[in-house]
Amino acid sequence: MQSAPLPFERRVSLAGRASFERRATLSLAALYTFRMFGLFLLLPVLALYGTQYEHHTPFLLGVALGAYGASQALLQIPFGMLSDRIGRKPIILIGLIIFILGSVIAAQATTVYGLIIGRLLQGGGAISGVIMALLTDLTSDESRTKAMATIGASIGVSFSVAMTVGPLVANWGGVGAIFWITAALGVIGIVILFAFIPAVKRAPQPKREALPARELFWKTFKHPELLRLNVGIFALHFVLMANFMVLPQILEQQLHIERGHHGMLYFPMLVVAFAIMLPFVIIAEKRRKIKPVFLGAIGLLALMELVLMVAPPNLFFTIAAIFFFFVAFNVLEATLPSMVSKIAPAGSKGTATGIYSTSQVIGVSVGGAVGGFLLQHYGMVAVLGLGACFTLVWLAVAWSMKPPRFLASVLIPLRNHDGAVIAEKLRAVKGVAEVLIVESENTAYLKVDQRLVDRKALHAIVAE
Repeated sequence: MQSAPLPFERRVSLAGRASFERRATLSLAALYTFRMFGLFLLLPVLALYGTQYEHHTPFLLGVALGAYGASQALLQIPFGMLSDRIGRKPIILIGLIIFILGSVIAAQATTVYGLIIGRLLQGGGAISGVIMALLTDLTSDESRTKAMATIGASIGVSFSVAMTVGPLVANWGGVGAIFWITAALGVIGIVILFAFIPAVKRAPQPKREALPARELFWKTFKHPELLRLNVGIFALHFVLMANFMVLPQILEQQLHIERGHHGMLYFPMLVVAFAIMLPFVIIAEKRRKIKPVFLGAIGLLALMELVLMVAPPNLFFTIAAIFFFFVAFNVLEATLPSMVSKIAPAGSKGTATGIYSTSQVIGVSVGGAVGGFLLQHYGMVAVLGLGACFTLVWLAVAWSMKPPRFLASVLIPLRNHDGAVIAEKLRAVKGVAEVLIVESENTAYLKVDQRLVDRKALHAIVAE
C-alpha cells in the first residue's frame, strides 16, 4: 500500500476535515440506527402478538425472534471481506435491499414460517461490519474512537425508543405494521447512503483495526481472555432474548398491565437505568476498576433472574427486578466492547471485534429459540431459571480472568520507512506496550498506555 493519504483526504482541505468527518460519522450513525431500530421494535411485542400467525408455537415464535441473529452471524464477516473487493457502498446497498425484502415478506406473512423467512432475510442484510469499515475509511485515526462511540450511543438510544414505540405500533396495527415501518426505515437508509455519506471510489487496503484478518482468526479466537468475553456476550444476549419470550407475558398476565402500555413502562426504566449505569462506567474506566464493575454487573444480572423466577406476582418486585436487569445489561453492554478493545493484541482489534459480534448474534439466535422451547414445554419459570444458570456460569468463567491492561490502539503510517527500524524506535517510547509492523499495509499497529505515551513523539518518529 502506498503512503499517500486516503482519497477523501486529498479532496478535503485540512480546515474542512473535522466537518467532513462529523458529517460522515452522523450519516453512518443514522444509517446504523435506522436498521437496528427496525430490529429492536419487535423485541417487546412478538411474544404477545405472535399468536396471530398460523401454526404458531412459543418455540417457533422464539425461532422467529432470534432468526435474524442466525443469518447475520453467517454473513457479517463474509460481507465485510467482500466489501474490500467491490467497495463498501455496493455491499451496504445489497444488504439494505435484502433487509427491506425480508421486512416486506414478514409484513405480509400469515404463518409463523413466513415470519421466520422474513426475519432470516432481515438478518441476511448483515452490514454492521461494512458500516464500521466505511467509518474507518472516512475518518482519521485520531477521531475514530469518538466516531465509533457516537455509533454505539446511537444504538443505545434506538433500543430505548424502540422498546417504547414497539408496543404502541403493535397495539395500533399489529406486528405487520412494525415490519412495514422497518421496510420504510430501510428505504430511508438507502437515501442516507447515497445522499449524505461521502463516496469512496475504491476501498483502501483494509485496516486490521476495522475488519477481521484471515490469518489472525484462529489465534484471536483461542485467546483465553477474549474467549471469556465472547462467552460473556453470547450469554448476555442469550438471556436477553430468552427473557423477552416471558417478560411481556408476565406484565400482561400476572401484573395485568395492558400490552399497549408496556412501552410506557419500559421507557422510564431504560432512561433511569442508563443514567445509573454512567457512574459505574466512569468508575470502571477512569479509576481502572473495570473487572469489579464487570463482575458486579454479572452478579446483579443473575440475581435479577432469580428474583423474577421466585418472586410472587407482585408489581414492586417485578418492576424492580426488570429495572435492575436493565441497569446490569447497560453496564455490561458498555464494558464488554471496551474490554475487547483493551485486551486484543496489536493489529487484532478488527478480528477480535468480528468474533465478538458473531458471538453476540449467535446468542440472539439461540436465546430466542431455546427460550421459546422452554416456554412451550416447561413454562416461564424454566426460562428464567436457565437465564440464572447461564449468568452464574458466566460469572464463574469471568471470575478468573486477568484484569485488562488499559491499553489503547494506535495506528502509525510508516511512510515507506524501514519497518524493523521504526519498530525499535516506537518500542523505546515510554508507554508503548506492543508494536506490530504490517508491511503490506505500510502501517504500524501499537498498543499504548494513554496516560504515559506521548503521541507527538510517536508521529515524530515516522516524520523524520
